[in-house]
Amino acid sequence: MTKIVCTVTTDLNYDQRMKRICTSLSNAGYDVLLVGRKRPFSDRLTEQPYEQHRLNGWFEKGFLFYAEYNIRLFFFLLAQKLDVINTIDLDSIAACFCASRVKNKTIIYDAHEYFTEMEEVVERPFVKKVWTRIEKWTVPKIKFGYTVSRGYARLFQEKYGVDYQIVRNVSERKPDPDPIQNDRPYILYQGAVNVGRGLKELILAMHQINDHELIICGLGNAYDEMRELVKNEKLDSKITFKGYVDPDELKRFTVGAKLGFTLFSNAGLSNQHSLANRFFDYYHSGIPQVAMKYPEYENFNKEFEVANLIDLLDPETLANAIKEVLENEQYRQQLIENAKKAREVHNWQKDEKTLLEVYERALSAR
Repeated sequence: MTKIVCTVTTDLNYDQRMKRICTSLSNAGYDVLLVGRKRPFSDRLTEQPYEQHRLNGWFEKGFLFYAEYNIRLFFFLLAQKLDVINTIDLDSIAACFCASRVKNKTIIYDAHEYFTEMEEVVERPFVKKVWTRIEKWTVPKIKFGYTVSRGYARLFQEKYGVDYQIVRNVSERKPDPDPIQNDRPYILYQGAVNVGRGLKELILAMHQINDHELIICGLGNAYDEMRELVKNEKLDSKITFKGYVDPDELKRFTVGAKLGFTLFSNAGLSNQHSLANRFFDYYHSGIPQVAMKYPEYENFNKEFEVANLIDLLDPETLANAIKEVLENEQYRQQLIENAKKAREVHNWQKDEKTLLEVYERALSAR
């Protein structure tokens, strides 16, 4: 049986995209191992139809985190009997690329982000320089790959001449669970609580929203800063932080929400050409959302209007967009109906076919 090792720097339990990908590969008959990183908050691994392994480490952020992880991952991969290495984003690509060369094995690149154009990279020139060198060293030599949006695929083609396929972060089509029980009507942000995700603006917009609670599900590099902002703005009664939420429970939160948010600043091409997991999660749960008027979301909205798109990411614009959806019931219901239509057309059951084709072509080319 062909063995595929997929590598990420996440904890694994909350990585919904990798759960979909690894499950699809496993169902297709591949022997799959997903390798991640054990973190201080890591709970016991949840049972999955594929193997999982977490690497230990001393460092939790910055250069030392990535350097240590790649060194540990390189030696781990050398010890594995494998046929394909699937490297996810640039943060594990150095170890995977070197191991694939030493072992003379196929490597496939899965670009969840356009890593060198992420906001937290773009705004730090030295960090951007380092990651760009890693990208230039590896990506042009990796023939087979896939990414999450047409914008990213075009950027890879223009910069490195590689023809990567599009496997979106789209949700699996399955019945909705029962919604979570909450004391008040609520609007929902789900995903990484990171810089550039519009959370500061969203929190400040809550000064103008009185009838709904904002629930934030996720952790990230801006988590403590956002909690402090809520405290300083005296918005504790309006905003609740849930931290990491199990994916099955998160789905129940999403189904019960009145509105979701897919927000990004315009710093860096990665944000501007994104097509985020949560965009799909919201409409697959049959709820409307407020999203940025960036090319991928605008193109999707032309086919199925599932979101109220905004041009500017600021508290006033956000508050007005929120009220437009919540207070105009006819408009809200139209977005809901469009969401239900869209999930029948755009779902993981269709995108996984492209995923499997990438692996079939890569293996046949060996």
